[in-house]
Amino acid sequence: MTEVVDPNARIADLVGLLYVLSTIFDNKTDLYKLEKEMEVDIDDLMPIVYTGARLDLVHAESGDINITKGGREYLKAGIKSRKEILRNSLIKLEPFKTALALGEFKLEDLNDELQKRGVQTFNSPSGLHDLEVILIEWGVYSGLLMKTDDGFAVVKSMQ
Repeated sequence: MTEVVDPNARIADLVGLLYVLSTIFDNKTDLYKLEKEMEVDIDDLMPIVYTGARLDLVHAESGDINITKGGREYLKAGIKSRKEILRNSLIKLEPFKTALALGEFKLEDLNDELQKRGVQTFNSPSGLHDLEVILIEWGVYSGLLMKTDDGFAVVKSMQ
């Protein structure tokens, strides 16, 4: 199965999850306790958990969650290093793998290519909006992508 950044996961939520796990739960806990502490519904928590796991910042299994070595390094890092950690992880996930292959693209072209590759995550009425939010929030923030007049482009140093 293709691993995708969940459209409902935000960087700020992921950082909050890591901080709560680190400071309140000494790096590991039960998902139910985490849900109660963060005061979120499990349906809102799981996209963050899944994306954190795909980025190798947390490990979740059998109802338990813990911070990985990568997650601990992320928390200790400064902003520049955090962006680099994200960049290095995002290149393994969709929609960024396909974005890297295209180099420069319009949103619709990226979505078409993702669908050709079997990624159906953005094949919905809100799909293009979700895709754009992910590209900006994760891709542009991390320095992997830049916004252009026509769409997006991979930052030259990443090609």
